Amino acid sequence: MSADPVTSPQERALRHVEALSSGGPLEPRLRVTLNFHPDRLVGDREILLRLAHDGVYLSQFVTGTSNGGLTAHPGGDRWRWESTIFGGAYDHAPPEERPVYGALNFRRRSIGAAPRFGSAHFRLTAETLRRTTFCYPDSFFEPSAFGVASRMALIELAEADDPDLLDDYIEAQVHGPVRLDRDMEALVLDPSHRGTAVEAAARRLPCPVEWHPGFRLTVERLRRHPDYRGQEYVALGAEIAVDGLLDPRIIGEAARTGRYDAQALKKVWHCVARFGSPLPPIGGISDPATACCPS
Repeated sequence: MSADPVTSPQERALRHVEALSSGGPLEPRLRVTLNFHPDRLVGDREILLRLAHDGVYLSQFVTGTSNGGLTAHPGGDRWRWESTIFGGAYDHAPPEERPVYGALNFRRRSIGAAPRFGSAHFRLTAETLRRTTFCYPDSFFEPSAFGVASRMALIELAEADDPDLLDDYIEAQVHGPVRLDRDMEALVLDPSHRGTAVEAAARRLPCPVEWHPGFRLTVERLRRHPDYRGQEYVALGAEIAVDGLLDPRIIGEAARTGRYDAQALKKVWHCVARFGSPLPPIGGISDPATACCPS
């Protein structure tokens, strides 16, 4: 017998956060994006192939992987944050019931709302907004400001702040199953993955594939920013670069060799996401922050 939707963990979480929220309704044309690295493995399987098989986007409580912290387990920081934010709604729920994390793309960037978590993103449909909660800043900081689609004062808070580019996002938590055939407007990829196994796997998904202008960072420019994540990551970036360049595909290939620490490569990616000049946009669109190119 299915659970009463009024007493489901998702409904309890949404109601709890709604009571903590204030402000007017969210602009309905805004979208939540789920940034991720499309060429990484989940277990021994490529993430896009697993998504094609499962048909749903799962939280790190299920997958055991993350492009942020790895604390999604009972008693871990992620578990504790969710218990606090959602009023204990998920404390006794199975992992599959828990929300997935993304960010509100209030800046309307073609690279997604939170590129620190990956070069690709799923753009969710407008319908998912009604079952999404928001916080600012990231839940890592144990925030006290929350929002839902009907009560959303977080954009004003975020716009008044002056964070680093990679921290300039409003976290979103989508409650209930996130299905690829129903909840995704598109998968948006970096052009470095054109013609690769990533594109082939993406074509197996039941949603459109689009391309954003892209990330590319020269080693020369990387060396100008040793204080951003550390000189050791500048050296690592220079080591894995191809012809003096770094892009998402090159970092992914380094990750799949198994020769490099995943957390170290994450710091290299942060440098590329922060300082990498977008590739020239396709179709003569001059603003890389808003350009998006269908396949």
